Amino acid sequence: MGKPWQCGECEKRFISPSKLEIHRRVHTGERPFICSDCGKGFTQLANLQSHKRVHTEVRPFTCTECGKGFKHSSSLQLHRRVHTGERPLTCSDCGSGFTQLSHLLTHQRVHTGEKPFICSVCGKGFTQSSHLLTHQRVHTEQRQFSCSHCTKSFRWSSNLLTHQRVHTEERAFICTECGKGFRDSSTHQNHLRIHTGEKPFTCSDCGKRFQDSSTLVRHRRVHSGERPFTCSVCGKGFTQSSHLLEHQRVHTGERPFTCSECGKGFTQSSHLLTHQRVHK
Repeated sequence: MGKPWQCGECEKRFISPSKLEIHRRVHTGERPFICSDCGKGFTQLANLQSHKRVHTEVRPFTCTECGKGFKHSSSLQLHRRVHTGERPLTCSDCGSGFTQLSHLLTHQRVHTGEKPFICSVCGKGFTQSSHLLTHQRVHTEQRQFSCSHCTKSFRWSSNLLTHQRVHTEERAFICTECGKGFRDSSTHQNHLRIHTGEKPFTCSDCGKRFQDSSTLVRHRRVHSGERPFTCSVCGKGFTQSSHLLEHQRVHTGERPFTCSECGKGFTQSSHLLTHQRVHK
């Protein structure tokens, strides 16, 4: 039978006049199905009915494993992968698997270095919009998450949870290889790569591989010449904040590393270790 009904705008063909009529709205911009709650328009009745669940909180699609409800069948399909462990979307660079296309696309920015979300205050780029929103608190100095054990406060709830383990001594993430405990999952994951030898983060300039993304970010400054950490006294730039802190001791005269044998002070721990050989 074929598709006898043809669109006069783009020549796309359809099996029925009703399908053609729905398609034409792509060209005309017509949205005849209007939500009575918010006024949003839709090209099809089915799309309007699906949208209305935003206002009614109806969740007709239920997971048979855990009973969780969803507004859309597509959301249920994605959720089911939590139970099945299915990760059908694979990164071509490192082989990591993902349950959703959006998660894969975000991950791939680790390899490409793309940072499309830019801070309007300082120009710093981020791979995710949520990371940009979190970063912007640096400029507002907003610290809304307070520790109940001490006076310290944090910009992010995750940092507060990690900090609270200082008081409880909790190390919830345990390495199965060596038994070492960690306060947060990201540090635990980075540590595991010491045992596996995995280095999933690759420099696009020289091909050198790294165990974690932060080390790759620091390494890339070798190629770009970027020195984002600047001394407020003399203007000298550094690739790492730790290098800036060490340098600032030149101006302050601080020598926090002291020899237990003779009391001599040093600006860096490595200098102290070298000095201690004098006493051996």
